[in-house]
Amino acid sequence: MPREIDWTDSEEIGIQLQEKFPEVEPYTVRFTDLHKYVTELPGFVGDPGKSNEGILEAIQAAWNEEYEDAK
Repeated sequence: MPREIDWTDSEEIGIQLQEKFPEVEPYTVRFTDLHKYVTELPGFVGDPGKSNEGILEAIQAAWNEEYEDAK
């Protein structure tokens, strides 16, 4: 069973998003799509209504860091 993750686990979410979507440039993803991607990750237990722009920005930045490292 995957480790439980919540909105505040931006680093772990970034890693998982990079593994799931290796060809996607994170800064091209709309927040509505990013929200969907995050809530569908295995082990995600956060309340879908508890995200906000700041949280999504942090996740997107963490994902972009993983994306750049993978180049």
